[in-house]
Amino acid sequence: MVSAIEQVGVHPEGCSMSKLITICGATATGKSGVAVALASRLQFSILSADSRQVYREFDIGTAKPTAVDRTSVPHHLIDICDPRETLTLAEYQEQAQKLIMAYDVPLLLVGGTGLYIKSIVRGLKIPRVAPMPELRSQLADLGQSQCYAMLQQVDRSAAEKIHVNDPVRTLRALEVFYVTGRSISEQQGENPPNYPILQIGLDCEIDVLVDRIKQRTEQMLERGWLAEVEYLCKKYGCDLPLLNTLGYQEMKQYLAGDIKLEEAKELTILHTRQFAKRQRTWFRAYPEIEWFDVSAPDLLERVWQRVQEFVNQDFCDRQQSEPARTKKH
Repeated sequence: MVSAIEQVGVHPEGCSMSKLITICGATATGKSGVAVALASRLQFSILSADSRQVYREFDIGTAKPTAVDRTSVPHHLIDICDPRETLTLAEYQEQAQKLIMAYDVPLLLVGGTGLYIKSIVRGLKIPRVAPMPELRSQLADLGQSQCYAMLQQVDRSAAEKIHVNDPVRTLRALEVFYVTGRSISEQQGENPPNYPILQIGLDCEIDVLVDRIKQRTEQMLERGWLAEVEYLCKKYGCDLPLLNTLGYQEMKQYLAGDIKLEEAKELTILHTRQFAKRQRTWFRAYPEIEWFDVSAPDLLERVWQRVQEFVNQDFCDRQQSEPARTKKH
């Protein structure tokens, strides 16, 4: 895995004027396009907040920025992991925070992975415990009922927040407890950053969003998505976990002869729509996000105006807080 500072080639020492602009929203709302346009105008860099774009060779199906976009605007935290690796939330947060502190101009944090964005803007405290496959396997063999009962004994607070039929979070909480000797509840919380953050959300009516999802699915296929999936299956094996994620699983089923292409497309659109609904619910829970309708003909100019206000206000605030330095120039 490539570290953030190795990737960007700069160092955080001496940089204290960090600030951040986030562009979030459901899939297919055009986040990347708006971000590239803004970054080009402002000479800023883009920090990806997409949990699949961190993996190399998974390009078309993850709607990864094109080579042209990545040449015109610096992008970070894309293609930093081998598909057989697992990037944890704690690792993502660490790399993203290093990059933010390494720049003395705002970065654009762009993506639809809500937990990635929350880990940065809310400063989530994340237990630094890597997944322990053997321990998880041993616990899973006991069954969810017994595991949940164990969790109630060692971390009642976590058990109250975790559904009795949620084995993923139950196992994670037990894993953290048995590795560190401390409950996951003790180690969680928030430590928000002290630099300015502007959060922009992109959204539209559901019918418009569905049309955009359909159009994007067709465009992915036209760009060679099936060839990409076939190549990845041959190189890594069809049981690679990433090949069971949204879109890739449906196209893999078609290539295996289990379903027809039209069905694969319909399932991809349906599952993407369901995923987008969950994303919209997630992001709508955060009142600090300022929403913009992607259907508006002047979308870019509206967002551009708001970003300018944020950047200019931040610059004025810095001048007022540093009168001594201002007088020297």
